[in-house]
Amino acid sequence: MTGLTHLDADGAARMVDVSAKAVTAREAIASGRIDMIADAAAAIAQGLVKKGDVLAVARVAGIMAAKRTADLIPLCHPIALSAVNIDFDLDESGVTVTATARTAGQTGVEMEALTAASVALLTVYDMAKALDKGMIIGNVRLIAKSGGKSGDWRAA
Repeated sequence: MTGLTHLDADGAARMVDVSAKAVTAREAIASGRIDMIADAAAAIAQGLVKKGDVLAVARVAGIMAAKRTADLIPLCHPIALSAVNIDFDLDESGVTVTATARTAGQTGVEMEALTAASVALLTVYDMAKALDKGMIIGNVRLIAKSGGKSGDWRAA
């Protein structure tokens, strides 16, 4: 089971001991998309969704989710986040969410960025589901990470 750091020699799940790792600046960027009918996208863009400002609420939800990642993902370390940014690209057929998480620590922030993007997308769905119950959430993925022993990585 080489390369699977969350498994011990017997294959049991474990939290990785990061105490010997150097503290470094770390950043991760994740994104995802929610596709919807044009009327729903237009209502979001024009601020006409009855529940309120969809993107403002989704931004706060994504930030809050990043801060709670260790509570949601069993083997994640609780980390002190330096920053979480949620950006939206709204077009006529949906919303692309990009989440950036930063810390100075002993472990990366990939899971925090992925969680932030996922929860922001789920919040867009919740806020706009009265307009389109058939929205599709997808393509949630890590775009880039920097810092730490493994260094920088960027999706192809």
